[in-house]
Amino acid sequence: MDPLKYIFQKPMPTGRLAKWQILLTEFDIVYVTRTVMKAQTLADHLAENPVDDEYRPLSTYFPDEEVNSIEEVVPDDHPIWKMYSDGAVNIKGVGIGAILISPIGYHFPAIAQLRFFCTNNTVEYEACIMGLKMAIDLDVHELLVMGDSDLLIRQAQGKWETRDIKLIPYRQCVRDLSKRFKSIEFRYIPRFHNELADALATLASMLPYPGNTYIDPLEIQVQNQHGYCNTIETEPDGEPWYHDIKRFLKTREYPKHAKGEQKRTLRRLASGFSLNGEI
Repeated sequence: MDPLKYIFQKPMPTGRLAKWQILLTEFDIVYVTRTVMKAQTLADHLAENPVDDEYRPLSTYFPDEEVNSIEEVVPDDHPIWKMYSDGAVNIKGVGIGAILISPIGYHFPAIAQLRFFCTNNTVEYEACIMGLKMAIDLDVHELLVMGDSDLLIRQAQGKWETRDIKLIPYRQCVRDLSKRFKSIEFRYIPRFHNELADALATLASMLPYPGNTYIDPLEIQVQNQHGYCNTIETEPDGEPWYHDIKRFLKTREYPKHAKGEQKRTLRRLASGFSLNGEI
């Protein structure tokens, strides 16, 4: 309800309401109920912004109206080294992870567990510094640094100032390490593009080992079949596993010690094979 209409509808106003009612009686106020607010939005906007001589009609043409978002994608054939880094802070501890990817696709992971107090921003800097030092040790000259910390990337790019006193030494260290590369670029990526570095940092934060722990480089395999499909038991007679099926298809003879259930299984397996020379 309109607050002014509420004041006039008050039957026995007291205090400030009575004072306001007396002061408003000198005006001829007419109330009109507005049923739909959306219908008046355009009219109110035009009334508050009258057209002058410098008015130009708006161009409502949008050629890419089907585009919902624009995202920069780093091509896979980028000729320089890439580095992903991330940090993890949880109840288990603090861990950092970094991954170097060579131009031909080799991955060099590194993880570390931090035993000192860190904030989320200092952890991101620690992970980035570890990755930069690893790249220097591998004699990398051109490097593309990608991370999901908007603060770190913008400060490394020089777009944001570093005002936090805890981050000033980290920012200076990143700047000094960057000078040792022929070319280096810092680029922000969304978190879902930095999953591998995040997984390594989480692993480092949860390791229960008290000292340094060496873990062989991870090998990620892609399996398109169930694990039991690749498991083949060695036959005691030295023949391949399909020897009995092959002989049954050729001669229709069962093994010497085969029983009723084994014969039915052999017939069922043989029905799924087609004999064409050799199996």
